[in-house]
Amino acid sequence: MKKLFSLLALGLSLSFSAAHAADAPTAQQSKMGTCNKDAGDKKGDERKAFMKECLSAKADAKTAQQNKMKTCNVDAKGMKGDERKKFMSECLKK
Repeated sequence: MKKLFSLLALGLSLSFSAAHAADAPTAQQSKMGTCNKDAGDKKGDERKAFMKECLSAKADAKTAQQNKMKTCNVDAKGMKGDERKKFMSECLKK
């Protein structure tokens, strides 16, 4: 009986952790969201071509994010704690 309850508890904890992990967007989903925002008001073939190029970009996207992080870090110089955290969050969303 103890083994049954132990297995049940283990099963429940694994299912909860798997469900929680599913909430976090994957790198591809994040990239899709970023490209979607950048596409703006484009429609039809223009949007399709833009999305194809944006989603296939590999090194450029990583480099752009790294550059954005560097710029935000420089701008946040002197800030600490919650003030810095809030600033960085807003800066990286732009």
